[in-house]
Amino acid sequence: MSSLRVTLVCLLAFHLSTLFSQNTPLYFPPIVGNTWQTTSPASLGFCPERIDSLYNYLQNTHTKSFILLKDGKIVLERYFDAFTQDSIWYWASAGKSLTAFLVGQAQDEGLLSINDTTAHYLGAGWTSCTPEQESAITIRHQITMTSGLDDTPVTSDPDPDDCTDPACLQYLAPAGTRWAYHNAVYHLVHDVIEAASGQTINQFTKTRLLDKTGMRGFWFDHIMYGRARDMARYGLLMLGNGVWNGDTLLHNQTYLYDMWHPSQTLNRSYGYLWWLNGQPSYMMPGVQLTIPGPLIPNAPADMYAALGKNDQKIHVVPSKGWVVVRQGNDAGLPGLAGLVPIAFDNQLWHYLNTLQCGSVATTEIDASAISIRPNPTVGDWNIDYSGAVEGWALYDAQGRVVRSGQTTRVSSEGLTEGVYYLKVTVEGKMILRRVVKLR
Repeated sequence: MSSLRVTLVCLLAFHLSTLFSQNTPLYFPPIVGNTWQTTSPASLGFCPERIDSLYNYLQNTHTKSFILLKDGKIVLERYFDAFTQDSIWYWASAGKSLTAFLVGQAQDEGLLSINDTTAHYLGAGWTSCTPEQESAITIRHQITMTSGLDDTPVTSDPDPDDCTDPACLQYLAPAGTRWAYHNAVYHLVHDVIEAASGQTINQFTKTRLLDKTGMRGFWFDHIMYGRARDMARYGLLMLGNGVWNGDTLLHNQTYLYDMWHPSQTLNRSYGYLWWLNGQPSYMMPGVQLTIPGPLIPNAPADMYAALGKNDQKIHVVPSKGWVVVRQGNDAGLPGLAGLVPIAFDNQLWHYLNTLQCGSVATTEIDASAISIRPNPTVGDWNIDYSGAVEGWALYDAQGRVVRSGQTTRVSSEGLTEGVYYLKVTVEGKMILRRVVKLR
C-alpha cells in the first residue's frame, strides 16, 4: 500500500473516530470572563463518596488544582491548600504539547515546514556537529525527540539539561535513528518559531492561541505559566480537534493526526511532543529502554497526554469526551520519576474509573505495594512484595539486560557505580524502578 493511501486511510479513521466519540456537541466557555457551564456529577452517575475518595487521594498526593471536563463542561473542580481559580502555576514539560500546536499553526501560515532543516532558522553552527550531520536535523526531529544529539548532561554547564550552546549539542547518532528526551533541543523550537515569525514566542502564542481561546499565560525561560482553567481550555481545544467554538485554529488535519499518533517507530508512545496511551510499548526520559505495554494501563487506550515534571497533567480522552487537568507538587509515588513521572497518572485513573456507582476497580497492581531496598545500595537490592515475585530483569542506562532472576534478592556484585533500572513482574504485571549502585 502506498504511503499516500496509508495516510488517507489513517485520516479517514481519525475523522470517523472523532465523529463517533463526539455525539454530544462540545461546549466552549466564553473567551472573556469567568463563566463556565457545569455538568452535575450525579448526571454522570458519580457516587459522592467516590468523589470524596478521589479528592482525598489528590490532597494526599500534593495536588493544588484538579479539573474534570465532560464535553467541555466542568464536572469536577477542586483547589487545595491556598490555591484558587486564579492561582498561577507552571506547566513544566506539559507545555511542550502547546508548542507542538504552535508549530502546526506556523506551518499553516507558511512560515515554516516541519521538514525544513533547523539550521535554516537557527543558522549554521547551532550544534557541534559536522555541517552534514547538522543539516540532517529537521524541525520534525526536534518535535519527535529524534535529533540524534547527545542527551547526556554536560556537567561543566550550570544548567546542563537545558544548555543550548553549540558545545552542549554533540552528535551521537544520525537524526531519526535514536529517540531521547532532550530539553535543550526542544527549547530551540521556540527559537525556530521566533525566527520564522519575527515575533517573540509570547507574542506568537498570544495572537495565535491565547486570544482565540480565552487562555491566559506566559512563557518564561521556555516554561509556560498559567491557571488550571487555562490548561483545561487547551485540553478542550484538543478535544475539538483544533477548533474553538467554530473557529479553526489549526487547519492541517494530517499534522493534527500525527501530533496525537506515533510519530516514529522508536518510541511508539510519543507523537509531536504529546504522550500517547494504548501503544504496545513506551520509552521514558534518560534511559534507552523500551518497556512493553501501554504507558498508563488504567487509562483509556485512546488517551493522549501532556505530562510535566512534578506531575503537571493534561489528559485528553476523545472516547469519553473528557479532559483531566492536575497541577501541584510531585505526588511522591515510587517508579520512574524525573521529567515525566507517570505512576501518579495510573493511580489517578484507578480512582477515575471507579467514580460511577457500581463500577469496579481495575486490577492493576498498586505501584506502592512493591519496594526496593536499600536504594541506593553498596550491596544487593531486596524486592519487598506481599505476593510472589514472578521474575525480574536489571537494565543498565543503555537498556541492556545485565542480569535477571526470580528471587527477591538482586545482586549488584561486579556492577559499576551508577543508575540501573529494575523491571519486576508480579501477578502478570510489570513495574519498573530506578535503582542506584554505589561503590
